Amino acid sequence: MTSAEKLARLKEIVRERSFSEGEAKTLASGRTSNFYFNMKMTMSQPEGLVLIADLMLDKLAEGPCDVVGGLAMGAVPIVNAISLRSFQIGTPIPLIWIRKEAKEHGTQATIEGEDMANLVGKTAVMVEDVTTTGGSVMKAIDAVRANGVTVDRVITIVDRLEGAEDALSAKGLSLTCLLNADDFRS
Repeated sequence: MTSAEKLARLKEIVRERSFSEGEAKTLASGRTSNFYFNMKMTMSQPEGLVLIADLMLDKLAEGPCDVVGGLAMGAVPIVNAISLRSFQIGTPIPLIWIRKEAKEHGTQATIEGEDMANLVGKTAVMVEDVTTTGGSVMKAIDAVRANGVTVDRVITIVDRLEGAEDALSAKGLSLTCLLNADDFRS
């Protein structure tokens, strides 16, 4: 299957499983919207998750990437799938995920996965399921940057086209989306 065919199939799955219009819902940004993407419904299906991983791997190949990461909970299935698929194709990429708050037990870590000491001076790419303002992913980026890791790219499944690109650009980051809200709104 070509990348264009994978993207077309992913769009179908997102439309069927993850996109809704009508009733207003509150977003992570605090805004309300009459259209909503529940990407967990797409990521919970093997085909959807593999398509996301493969399409994001194509985007990751466009620049440096020593580790892929994202904010828990939304990015966890994505980074796991990307890391697994990268190993299967012979170019393994380790993963990290960033908690919103440090654990109160064990290591009390905020960043899980690859040992951060191994990543100082390296480049991470952050991924997200849906971007609105970019605020959520910035929390993850700030935590990773504070540990000496370079982050200059974000890849999202769906960009709602509500300011994330400009907000991230102001912080020296580029945003790449697989799909955007205009692909779905009627």
